[in-house]
Amino acid sequence: MTENRFDSEYHAPVMVAEVCTFLLGESGDGTGKRILDGTLGGGGHSAALLERGADVTGLDRDPNALREASARLSAYSAAGTFRAIETNFADAVDTPELANATFDGILLDLGVSSHQFNDAARGFSFREGAPLDMRMVGHEGGKAMTAADFLNEAAEGELASALKSYADEPKAGRMAREMVRRRGNRPFATSDDLVGAIRAVLGPRSGPPDFARIFQAVRIAVNDEIGSLERALPALRDRLAPSGVFAVITYHSGEDRLVKHAFRDWSVSCICPPRQPLCNCGGDRALGSVVTRKAVTAATDEIVRNARARSAKLRSWRRKSDTPSPSPRKHLRHLES
Repeated sequence: MTENRFDSEYHAPVMVAEVCTFLLGESGDGTGKRILDGTLGGGGHSAALLERGADVTGLDRDPNALREASARLSAYSAAGTFRAIETNFADAVDTPELANATFDGILLDLGVSSHQFNDAARGFSFREGAPLDMRMVGHEGGKAMTAADFLNEAAEGELASALKSYADEPKAGRMAREMVRRRGNRPFATSDDLVGAIRAVLGPRSGPPDFARIFQAVRIAVNDEIGSLERALPALRDRLAPSGVFAVITYHSGEDRLVKHAFRDWSVSCICPPRQPLCNCGGDRALGSVVTRKAVTAATDEIVRNARARSAKLRSWRRKSDTPSPSPRKHLRHLES
């Protein structure tokens, strides 16, 4: 498969061939398979899956992405093999259109789409004069919190926590104090204001890598990306049909760690502390198995073509063919001497 066939002006999807292999199997035949694309974006992954015969439901909380993907995939919509729904993947199980639906494969491609990042009005980048927006829901988000709202209203401790957790910033506390001091004189409004706060703490030699790291941390906080992923993983897992595959592409170490640990925990019979005699986790049998022992990364030629692929990590997990829902029943565990 030539992956760049599925690129569009809106977005260049990452690791298309690998995603299709995990979700559709080595044969690549998607006939009869129901796939949930929880992060539709520009529709690139969905286009590849639809081309191979799969039936795809695409979700996105950004109305702009939904319009773009729906137009691109209109022929499949007319054929009844594609539908798009406006919702956050974290809320998918509560979406009426998906009531009782199960899927043979589920995909999450996290992070920001190429279009979102390149559109200065969306405020995801640190280009000069960009508004501090960063809402994944787009301008249609109404009263949804913007990056400016977060920087101007969050408590100092909340700012420091976000910078430490999502940017691995060693001077998080000092930077949070600087943000609070600055907003007392003039509210944060544009990218220049945030860049100024970063430089005030990290010094004049700080540059794009530092800006990118801090801007990403603010974006993650504004959109509750880690919290959404924490809620979504077990909820979507339970929407997998027997032998269904869950594939997740991450771009941030915190996201990857969360996915890695979730897939690992679902693949063991019990996750209680080793010396605890009574199991109360309900995991008296593994729910499935990890497909990717190590995260899959993009090939060199793809990274050259699409720099966004550089930080991408793909992990997948397969549900057992006869796995019931986790049981709350407590049971005694065998302890090794």
